[in-house]
Amino acid sequence: MPTAILRRIAICLLIAAPAVVLRVTGVELAPVLELLSYGAAIVAAAFLLAWAAEAAQKDISGALAIALLALIAVLPEYAVDLYYAFRSGSDPDYLHFAAANMTGSNRLLLGFGWPLVIIIALLVARRMAKRTKSPVQHSLCLDSGSRMDIGFLVILGVIAFAIPLLGSIPIWFGSALILIFAAYLWRAGQSAGDEEEEFVGAAALIVAMPQKARRITVILMFVVSAAVILTSAEPFAEALVASGESLGLDSYFLVQWLAPLASEAPEFIIAAMFALRGMGGAAIGTLIASKVNQWSLLVGSLPIAHFAGGGGLGLPLDGRQIEEFTLTATQTILGVAIILALRFHWAPALGLAALFGLQFFVTDTSGRCILSAIQAVLAIVFLILHRADILPTLAAPFRRPQADFGGSDITEAAEPNRESIATASSDPNSPGARA
Repeated sequence: MPTAILRRIAICLLIAAPAVVLRVTGVELAPVLELLSYGAAIVAAAFLLAWAAEAAQKDISGALAIALLALIAVLPEYAVDLYYAFRSGSDPDYLHFAAANMTGSNRLLLGFGWPLVIIIALLVARRMAKRTKSPVQHSLCLDSGSRMDIGFLVILGVIAFAIPLLGSIPIWFGSALILIFAAYLWRAGQSAGDEEEEFVGAAALIVAMPQKARRITVILMFVVSAAVILTSAEPFAEALVASGESLGLDSYFLVQWLAPLASEAPEFIIAAMFALRGMGGAAIGTLIASKVNQWSLLVGSLPIAHFAGGGGLGLPLDGRQIEEFTLTATQTILGVAIILALRFHWAPALGLAALFGLQFFVTDTSGRCILSAIQAVLAIVFLILHRADILPTLAAPFRRPQADFGGSDITEAAEPNRESIATASSDPNSPGARA
């Protein structure tokens, strides 16, 4: 095994070691110290998990690899969120924490992750354009294969509005979402191509190893990181709540933003590394797949975990949680409306980030309703602008796999035109740019 990857793995294990020792020995510290210890362990394990998941693409190619990578990368978030849902089955005080963690991570992924990747990718493209004296691009063109993921996300985003209307997440509704996730994995597997994957950072070091050594390393990293995450999830979740109370902070706020920030950090870093390497399409594709996972498997698992913990046949939501789901659903619809045409311009990316930032200042019910309405109106505007792409996107999850690669596919036929539009928009003297 290369020394460089050994060193990185050793650093992660050293960071995670104190939390494992605390959990095994049963020693209890002050809530804030436990929060730092277990939180650091989850972040370190998440890096190991993300590196292993990315390296696993060497043996699993295509869209299925991206879907599985996105699923595995959010395991830390699942562990914490499902713990809150399970605990809420016997303790009603934990009911609102499950929804808080899910909505926070969902909005963080789209409001911060998507813009981060787009801005980095376009800055890299601008630097390359100056070096080669070629036109500067102002938008990132997504591969036509991304339409399937976007189509699933559109469907899930529309279905998500049923949650605020129902005022709960019934177990039958959750089961339906899990079935949608299963269909998504099946379609991703059918659409998998034979193209060679590119790797960066630690994953590239692992991929360079001989096949047998690589596979053993990946499996061991999966096992060790999963063990650390599952060992740390419960005390970390409890420390979040206790730390809020001891510091006089809103525990709901810590659960909603601090926990997702820790669990999503490795995924953001990997996506940023892809973008820095000029692989913006792969980076945004991974984050889109994560959104599909969150709205299907994660949300669908919450009422099941609640029931397993002794609760009823549905996860009830209070007024604040209904607001959170409404805000999250409208943000999702806005995000997919922006990328329906398989182009992501820098201006909408900054707009998404600005709307996301506003949420930290708009905390009252009326303000959140206004913000949700603004996102819904903007989504309608983008849907009108991209109306020609609505039906192809909705049909993509149900289209036969070979149609995704055939020359008669409307998506493929439109790609050259999209490229010309992106190029035209990059030229300040072109009619399209002036418009």
